[in-house]
Amino acid sequence: MRQYSLKLPKAVYGGENAIDKLKDVITENGYKKVTLFTDKSLQELGLSGLAANAIIAAGAECSILDDIPREPAYADVQKVIDKCKTQAPDLIVAAGGGSVIDSAKLASILLTDEYTVKDLLDQPGLAGKCVPSACIPSTAGTGAEVTPNAIVAVPEKELKIGIVNDNMIPEYVFLDARMIQRLPGSIAAATGLDALCHCIECFTSNKANPFSDGFSLMGLDLIFNNLEAACNDPEAMTAKNNMQIAALYGGLAITASGTTAVHALSYPLGGKYHIAHGVSNAMLLYAVMKFNVEEPAVRERFALVYDNCCHDVKNRLESTDAKAEWVMEKLKGFVERLKIPKSLKEFNVPAEDLDGLVEAGMQVQRLLVNNMRPVTAEDARKIYLEVM
Repeated sequence: MRQYSLKLPKAVYGGENAIDKLKDVITENGYKKVTLFTDKSLQELGLSGLAANAIIAAGAECSILDDIPREPAYADVQKVIDKCKTQAPDLIVAAGGGSVIDSAKLASILLTDEYTVKDLLDQPGLAGKCVPSACIPSTAGTGAEVTPNAIVAVPEKELKIGIVNDNMIPEYVFLDARMIQRLPGSIAAATGLDALCHCIECFTSNKANPFSDGFSLMGLDLIFNNLEAACNDPEAMTAKNNMQIAALYGGLAITASGTTAVHALSYPLGGKYHIAHGVSNAMLLYAVMKFNVEEPAVRERFALVYDNCCHDVKNRLESTDAKAEWVMEKLKGFVERLKIPKSLKEFNVPAEDLDGLVEAGMQVQRLLVNNMRPVTAEDARKIYLEVM
């Protein structure tokens, strides 16, 4: 029996008007100076104001950093952290998507240290917790609010790199469906499919274990049965809330297990061509799983996904192969119906870049070793060709 572990936030608050609990957290802990990490789009929508109002209502000083770019490079994140240092907060609050949350998590372990984000690229374990953090996700996808990971672009390598440090796990999480009610359908789709990737990759990972399996299966059930409604209907608040929970489950699955070849091969697409993380994962999802499903152990795992997520009691499938095919069709259907780009040509990726993509993708051995079916350079080439 292998050992496995799971590290969690101190508290997670969900449900109607969950952000209002932030006031209580600040008051009960005596926080006096709070820096709010967010972005300009949330400022314009008034959504970051939900957090700012709770901070001010608690009697704390609120400083706002809203110049965090999407898919930031490590130098971009360092600039934001340097600004945060001048504010000397005793609590960092992040209201936003994965890039905002990851930047805030890095700040929480670098704010009073001499280390930089660049130092952590090669030695992620250097930094310890400096300032507690609270996360309010504005998408239902990344699960960044509960993971020890932060993704940054490394331009000189034309790659994205995941910095993993357990000290980055936030102390507090708030899941409030108001944050995603007006999320554009395209972003809801890409981030929702990112959550799907997290759950199904962790469930078919070599590092899968009873902790990650439970969160993966619960997340997949919620995603399979709520994703399209959450993307297509602005008033489907129950479906949106369920997707927030599913994204959190996906993040917890990552914390207990680890993603596989979908994420590994998507990193070069974000690092060199600046394709949004959720989009690049969604584009590769079916191609990678078509490769993986040839492995009997993966088919058996897919059969368990079917047993857990298909609620049609009248027309139950019996064979492992039929159940695995059902899962594959669901994955294909989600990508098609939610209008995820099918070809890298849409992002002006030239065919002659294939060798470079393969080389860069194969460098992400941290994740490739998790894949149940071993991935060779030739395998990676064939997978990329599926989306070229």
